[in-house]
Amino acid sequence: MSYTHFTLEERKYLQQLLSDGLSMRKIAAILERSPSSISREIKRNRTKGKPKKESNNKYQYNHWRAQTLSIIRRKNLCRRALQPESEAWEYIVSGLQNFWSPEEICKRWHLLFPERKTLCVSTIYRYIKLNYFHKISEKTHLRRRGKRKVPRNSNFNTIQPDRTIPQWPEEIVTRSRVGDWEGDTIYGGIGKGLVVSMVDRKSRFLRLALLDSRNATETRIAIESSLSDLPVKSISLDNGAEFSEFHQLEQNLNTLVYFAEPHKPWQRGTNENTNDLVRFFFPKGFDFRTITAEELQKVEDLINNHPRKCLGWRTPVEVFFPEKVLHLIDNPP
Repeated sequence: MSYTHFTLEERKYLQQLLSDGLSMRKIAAILERSPSSISREIKRNRTKGKPKKESNNKYQYNHWRAQTLSIIRRKNLCRRALQPESEAWEYIVSGLQNFWSPEEICKRWHLLFPERKTLCVSTIYRYIKLNYFHKISEKTHLRRRGKRKVPRNSNFNTIQPDRTIPQWPEEIVTRSRVGDWEGDTIYGGIGKGLVVSMVDRKSRFLRLALLDSRNATETRIAIESSLSDLPVKSISLDNGAEFSEFHQLEQNLNTLVYFAEPHKPWQRGTNENTNDLVRFFFPKGFDFRTITAEELQKVEDLINNHPRKCLGWRTPVEVFFPEKVLHLIDNPP
């Protein structure tokens, strides 16, 4: 059986068995340990001096003391893994001072000195954390500043959708009808507002609405207001938390909401491409607090009356409203 260190619970039980006056062999049988392991554990961690007369524990063994001494020994053993002022020690320090990662140091050492004992990456990290290297710390010499890199599940989603874009029915996939919308938000600078954009898949007809923040209720109300007088067969959205009230959105607009799969923006390609057109007028970092709804409407009209190659050089307005033909607005805001 492979060796394992005594746990705190085992040491506590050992102290109780010793107080009950059991022999080493009986204790070893109860703990399923070798008698020599029990003897060595008591000898290494017992209290020095003569036992007290009123004590039943003649070995003066205390589980807390034993656990503390064990931890101290492990730390001291850690120090001996690398000897200060040794060649390996100096090589590690030199690498860290040049901002090499522990892995780079170990791999380079093995490349230069294949015949020597390999260095351990975890040992170097442990020595840095314990401040064994003079004036070298996680925050000053490691690229991640001591923060652990937590792998993120590629399927992680901020909300739990009922439907995803791969479940689109044939009508949405083929763009055979008006009223299937794709939506997203367009950000300005930090704390400078944003815009929610909704684009019809068949006609590329665009609706824009100003938002002060990513508040889910505010976003839902803006979408409902934008689409209230238009046909809405379905809405396909990004996975942002601002769309978390999608159930109420479905109910209020009597529609179905689909979500793109995580990290797959191309599934809403129509909306992404249209947002690039909007960015021509409102580049990254733009302060949306400086414009009015009327000025935003002018940009929306410009884009909706722009002829598109994918529409046979017709405009989104002409495809969405076949009975209407609006004139192009010449003066952008």
